[in-house]
Amino acid sequence: MISFDAADRFYKEFVAGLGRKTRDQKRRESKSRGSQPFEKGREPIRASSSIEELMTENDWLGKVEKEALFLDWERLVGSDNAAASQPVSLDGKVMTVQCRSTAWATQLRLLQDQILARVQEQYPDLGVLEMRFIGPAAPNWKKGPRSVPGRGPRDTYG
Repeated sequence: MISFDAADRFYKEFVAGLGRKTRDQKRRESKSRGSQPFEKGREPIRASSSIEELMTENDWLGKVEKEALFLDWERLVGSDNAAASQPVSLDGKVMTVQCRSTAWATQLRLLQDQILARVQEQYPDLGVLEMRFIGPAAPNWKKGPRSVPGRGPRDTYG
């Protein structure tokens, strides 16, 4: 009678002689690759380089710069102008600024070239080419689920 160990040894030698690898051998080899702690390609990376890589991959740099522009609005236009206006959006190359009144929107439109030059100088990567200054929105008179079509109240606001 042949022992189990002898049969197992015979099978392994036979397979090794054919040049084939068993499924278990392939699995062990695939797991052993890249699992050594000090193997090539397993060097630690600096946190600063990984953060920079994340910022560029997800386009967070543009978002951070946009938020920095919105936060620096007072420094760019002055405290009086900043108290009466606030940047609302930056869509492509157009920046929209909401003003407290239509008079302030008109005043800032007169200063638009100077403000745009400062924005382009301080934040060139954003590529702002145009600025829109808008006044406050008129109140909505539609109250409740039903309303009558038409122009509504004939008064101007702003």
